[in-house]
Amino acid sequence: MAIVGVLALQGSFNEHIAALRRLGVKGVEIKKPEQLQNVTSLIIPGGESTTMAKLAEYHNLFPALREFVKMGRPVWGTCAGLIFLADKAIGQKIGGQQLVGGLDCTVHRNFFGSQIQSFEAEVLAPELASKEGGPETFRGVFIRAPAILEAGPEVQVLADYPVPSNSLLSSDPSIENAKENVEEQSKVIVAVRQGNILATAFHPELTADTRWHSYFIKMANENEEEASSSIVPIEVDISCNQKQLSDLPVYQ
Repeated sequence: MAIVGVLALQGSFNEHIAALRRLGVKGVEIKKPEQLQNVTSLIIPGGESTTMAKLAEYHNLFPALREFVKMGRPVWGTCAGLIFLADKAIGQKIGGQQLVGGLDCTVHRNFFGSQIQSFEAEVLAPELASKEGGPETFRGVFIRAPAILEAGPEVQVLADYPVPSNSLLSSDPSIENAKENVEEQSKVIVAVRQGNILATAFHPELTADTRWHSYFIKMANENEEEASSSIVPIEVDISCNQKQLSDLPVYQ
Protein backbone atom coordinates (compact mmCIF):
# COMPACT_ATOMS: atom_id res chain seq x y z
CA MET A 1 0.00 0.00 0.00
CA ALA A 2 1.26 3.45 -0.92
CA ILE A 3 2.36 5.73 1.92
CA VAL A 4 2.01 9.48 1.42
CA GLY A 5 3.77 11.99 3.64
CA VAL A 6 1.78 15.01 4.84
CA LEU A 7 3.68 18.00 6.22
CA ALA A 8 2.24 18.33 9.72
CA LEU A 9 3.55 21.63 11.07
CA GLN A 10 0.25 23.51 11.04
CA GLY A 11 -2.97 23.64 9.07
CA SER A 12 -5.25 20.96 7.64
CA PHE A 13 -2.88 17.97 7.64
CA ASN A 14 -5.33 15.76 9.57
CA GLU A 15 -7.99 16.36 6.93
CA HIS A 16 -5.60 15.27 4.18
CA ILE A 17 -4.72 12.10 6.08
CA ALA A 18 -8.44 11.35 6.51
CA ALA A 19 -9.09 11.87 2.78
CA LEU A 20 -6.23 9.51 1.91
CA ARG A 21 -7.63 6.94 4.34
CA ARG A 22 -10.98 7.02 2.52
CA LEU A 23 -9.09 5.95 -0.61
CA GLY A 24 -7.30 3.15 1.20
CA VAL A 25 -3.98 5.00 1.29
CA LYS A 26 -1.93 5.58 4.42
CA GLY A 27 -0.85 9.14 5.18
CA VAL A 28 1.92 9.81 7.69
CA GLU A 29 2.80 13.05 9.45
CA ILE A 30 6.09 14.68 8.46
CA LYS A 31 7.61 17.04 11.02
CA LYS A 32 11.35 16.44 10.71
CA PRO A 33 13.73 16.34 7.71
CA GLU A 34 14.75 12.72 8.24
CA GLN A 35 11.12 11.57 8.01
CA LEU A 36 11.07 12.52 4.33
CA GLN A 37 13.34 9.54 3.68
CA ASN A 38 10.45 7.21 4.53
CA VAL A 39 8.03 8.50 1.88
CA THR A 40 8.12 8.92 -1.89
CA SER A 41 5.41 11.58 -2.19
CA LEU A 42 4.34 14.54 -0.08
CA ILE A 43 1.36 16.81 0.52
CA ILE A 44 1.94 20.33 1.85
CA PRO A 45 -1.43 21.35 3.32
CA GLY A 46 -3.26 24.61 3.66
CA GLY A 47 -2.81 26.77 6.72
CA GLU A 48 -1.18 30.05 7.65
CA SER A 49 1.76 30.20 5.26
CA THR A 50 3.93 32.56 7.32
CA THR A 51 3.50 30.43 10.44
CA MET A 52 4.20 27.24 8.50
CA ALA A 53 7.34 28.81 7.01
CA LYS A 54 8.63 29.85 10.44
CA LEU A 55 8.05 26.34 11.83
CA ALA A 56 9.70 24.75 8.78
CA GLU A 57 12.69 27.03 9.24
CA TYR A 58 12.84 26.23 12.96
CA HIS A 59 12.93 22.48 12.19
CA ASN A 60 15.45 23.02 9.34
CA LEU A 61 13.04 21.48 6.84
CA PHE A 62 13.61 23.77 3.87
CA PRO A 63 16.81 22.12 2.55
CA ALA A 64 15.21 18.68 2.73
CA LEU A 65 11.97 19.89 1.12
CA ARG A 66 13.85 21.54 -1.73
CA GLU A 67 15.90 18.41 -2.31
CA PHE A 68 12.72 16.31 -2.26
CA VAL A 69 11.24 18.43 -5.07
CA LYS A 70 14.50 18.51 -7.08
CA MET A 71 14.68 14.71 -6.97
CA GLY A 72 11.39 14.62 -8.88
CA ARG A 73 9.32 13.23 -6.03
CA PRO A 74 5.56 13.97 -6.39
CA VAL A 75 4.52 16.93 -4.24
CA TRP A 76 1.07 18.52 -3.89
CA GLY A 77 0.56 21.91 -2.28
CA THR A 78 -2.91 23.14 -1.29
CA CYS A 79 -3.49 26.84 -0.51
CA ALA A 80 -0.50 27.67 1.71
CA GLY A 81 1.24 24.68 0.14
CA LEU A 82 0.85 26.34 -3.25
CA ILE A 83 2.64 29.41 -1.89
CA PHE A 84 5.44 27.20 -0.57
CA LEU A 85 6.01 25.59 -3.96
CA ALA A 86 5.91 28.76 -6.07
CA ASP A 87 9.16 30.21 -7.38
CA LYS A 88 7.85 33.70 -6.64
CA ALA A 89 5.26 35.00 -4.16
CA ILE A 90 3.98 38.54 -3.74
CA GLY A 91 1.63 40.14 -1.23
CA GLN A 92 3.61 38.69 1.66
CA LYS A 93 3.93 40.13 5.13
CA ILE A 94 6.84 42.42 5.97
CA GLY A 95 10.04 40.39 5.87
CA GLY A 96 8.52 37.79 3.56
CA GLN A 97 8.98 34.06 4.01
CA GLN A 98 11.14 31.28 2.66
CA LEU A 99 9.82 29.27 -0.26
CA VAL A 100 10.54 25.72 -1.34
CA GLY A 101 10.16 26.64 -5.02
CA GLY A 102 10.15 24.37 -8.04
CA LEU A 103 6.85 25.55 -9.52
CA ASP A 104 7.42 28.09 -12.30
CA CYS A 105 4.75 30.60 -11.34
CA THR A 106 4.05 33.86 -9.54
CA VAL A 107 1.47 33.54 -6.81
CA HIS A 108 -0.32 36.26 -4.85
CA ARG A 109 -0.51 35.22 -1.23
CA ASN A 110 -3.97 36.62 -0.38
CA PHE A 111 -5.46 37.35 -3.79
CA PHE A 112 -9.05 36.58 -2.77
CA GLY A 113 -8.97 38.72 0.35
CA SER A 114 -8.98 38.23 4.09
CA GLN A 115 -10.46 35.45 6.22
CA ILE A 116 -13.96 36.96 6.16
CA GLN A 117 -13.85 36.97 2.34
CA SER A 118 -13.43 33.19 2.18
CA PHE A 119 -15.96 31.44 -0.03
CA GLU A 120 -17.02 28.24 -1.79
CA ALA A 121 -17.73 28.00 -5.51
CA GLU A 122 -18.16 25.48 -8.32
CA VAL A 123 -14.94 25.44 -10.35
CA LEU A 124 -14.57 23.91 -13.80
CA ALA A 125 -11.81 21.30 -14.07
CA PRO A 126 -12.20 19.20 -17.25
CA GLU A 127 -8.78 17.54 -16.85
CA LEU A 128 -9.74 16.23 -13.40
CA ALA A 129 -13.05 14.90 -14.72
CA SER A 130 -11.40 13.19 -17.68
CA LYS A 131 -8.92 11.38 -15.43
CA GLU A 132 -11.08 10.71 -12.37
CA GLY A 133 -14.64 10.74 -13.72
CA GLY A 134 -17.54 12.54 -12.12
CA PRO A 135 -18.80 16.03 -12.96
CA GLU A 136 -16.62 18.57 -14.74
CA THR A 137 -16.91 20.89 -11.75
CA PHE A 138 -15.84 20.47 -8.14
CA ARG A 139 -16.67 22.40 -5.00
CA GLY A 140 -13.73 24.72 -4.38
CA VAL A 141 -13.24 25.88 -0.80
CA PHE A 142 -11.24 29.11 -0.87
CA ILE A 143 -10.07 30.20 2.58
CA ARG A 144 -8.01 33.40 2.53
CA ALA A 145 -6.84 31.91 -0.70
CA PRO A 146 -3.91 32.66 -3.02
CA ALA A 147 -4.06 32.72 -6.81
CA ILE A 148 -1.53 32.20 -9.58
CA LEU A 149 -1.06 35.37 -11.62
CA GLU A 150 1.54 34.08 -14.06
CA ALA A 151 2.63 30.58 -15.03
CA GLY A 152 5.60 29.36 -17.06
CA PRO A 153 5.38 27.49 -20.39
CA GLU A 154 5.81 24.05 -18.78
CA VAL A 155 2.97 24.60 -16.31
CA GLN A 156 -0.31 22.88 -17.20
CA VAL A 157 -3.36 24.85 -16.07
CA LEU A 158 -5.95 22.51 -14.55
CA ALA A 159 -8.46 25.09 -13.32
CA ASP A 160 -9.02 28.83 -13.32
CA TYR A 161 -11.59 31.12 -11.72
CA PRO A 162 -13.16 34.49 -12.66
CA VAL A 163 -11.64 37.52 -10.97
CA PRO A 164 -14.22 38.68 -8.36
CA SER A 165 -15.35 42.29 -8.40
CA ASN A 166 -14.14 42.79 -4.83
CA SER A 167 -10.68 41.34 -5.49
CA LEU A 168 -7.54 42.99 -4.25
CA LEU A 169 -6.74 44.17 -7.76
CA SER A 170 -8.27 47.57 -7.05
CA SER A 171 -6.36 48.27 -3.85
CA ASP A 172 -3.25 46.13 -3.43
CA PRO A 173 -0.13 47.78 -4.93
CA SER A 174 1.84 44.53 -4.76
CA ILE A 175 0.10 43.22 -7.88
CA GLU A 176 0.00 46.49 -9.79
CA ASN A 177 2.37 45.15 -12.45
CA ALA A 178 0.13 42.14 -13.12
CA LYS A 179 -3.11 44.11 -12.92
CA GLU A 180 -3.63 44.79 -16.62
CA ASN A 181 -2.92 41.19 -17.61
CA VAL A 182 -5.30 39.71 -15.02
CA GLU A 183 -8.08 42.18 -15.78
CA GLU A 184 -7.71 41.47 -19.50
CA GLN A 185 -8.10 37.74 -18.94
CA SER A 186 -10.82 38.24 -16.30
CA LYS A 187 -9.64 35.11 -14.51
CA VAL A 188 -6.81 33.74 -12.40
CA ILE A 189 -5.29 30.27 -12.20
CA VAL A 190 -6.25 28.15 -9.19
CA ALA A 191 -4.88 24.68 -10.05
CA VAL A 192 -1.79 23.59 -11.97
CA ARG A 193 0.56 20.72 -12.61
CA GLN A 194 4.21 20.92 -13.61
CA GLY A 195 5.85 17.52 -13.87
CA ASN A 196 5.99 16.08 -10.37
CA ILE A 197 4.31 19.11 -8.78
CA LEU A 198 0.57 19.56 -8.27
CA ALA A 199 -0.79 22.76 -6.72
CA THR A 200 -4.28 24.02 -5.85
CA ALA A 201 -5.35 27.34 -4.37
CA PHE A 202 -8.33 25.71 -2.66
CA HIS A 203 -8.88 22.96 -0.07
CA PRO A 204 -10.07 19.61 -1.54
CA GLU A 205 -9.40 17.99 1.84
CA LEU A 206 -12.31 19.95 3.33
CA THR A 207 -14.84 18.36 0.97
CA ALA A 208 -16.16 14.84 0.42
CA ASP A 209 -14.78 14.88 -3.14
CA THR A 210 -11.58 12.79 -3.12
CA ARG A 211 -10.84 13.09 -6.85
CA TRP A 212 -7.90 15.47 -6.35
CA HIS A 213 -6.36 13.06 -3.85
CA SER A 214 -6.90 10.19 -6.28
CA TYR A 215 -5.32 12.26 -9.07
CA PHE A 216 -2.25 12.88 -6.91
CA ILE A 217 -1.94 9.24 -5.85
CA LYS A 218 -1.91 8.22 -9.52
CA MET A 219 0.83 10.81 -10.11
CA ALA A 220 2.84 9.17 -7.34
CA ASN A 221 2.21 5.67 -8.70
CA GLU A 222 3.29 6.73 -12.20
CA ASN A 223 6.47 8.16 -10.72
CA GLU A 224 7.19 4.89 -8.90
CA GLU A 225 6.63 2.86 -12.07
CA GLU A 226 8.96 5.10 -14.06
CA ALA A 227 11.61 4.80 -11.36
CA SER A 228 11.29 1.01 -11.32
CA SER A 229 11.48 0.71 -15.12
CA SER A 230 14.65 2.80 -15.20
CA ILE A 231 16.50 0.30 -12.98
CA VAL A 232 18.75 -1.86 -15.18
CA PRO A 233 19.57 -5.28 -13.72
CA ILE A 234 23.30 -5.91 -13.37
CA GLU A 235 24.55 -9.12 -14.99
CA VAL A 236 27.25 -10.80 -12.98
CA ASP A 237 29.59 -13.41 -14.44
CA ILE A 238 29.71 -16.11 -11.79
CA SER A 239 31.64 -18.66 -13.86
CA CYS A 240 34.89 -17.78 -12.13
CA ASN A 241 33.39 -18.30 -8.71
CA GLN A 242 31.78 -21.56 -9.81
CA LYS A 243 35.16 -22.89 -10.99
CA GLN A 244 36.81 -21.99 -7.73
CA LEU A 245 34.05 -23.66 -5.77
CA SER A 246 34.30 -26.90 -7.81
CA ASP A 247 38.00 -27.15 -6.93
CA LEU A 248 37.26 -27.16 -3.23
CA PRO A 249 37.03 -30.46 -1.35
CA VAL A 250 33.53 -31.67 -0.53
CA TYR A 251 33.02 -33.09 2.93
CA GLN A 252 30.38 -35.80 3.41
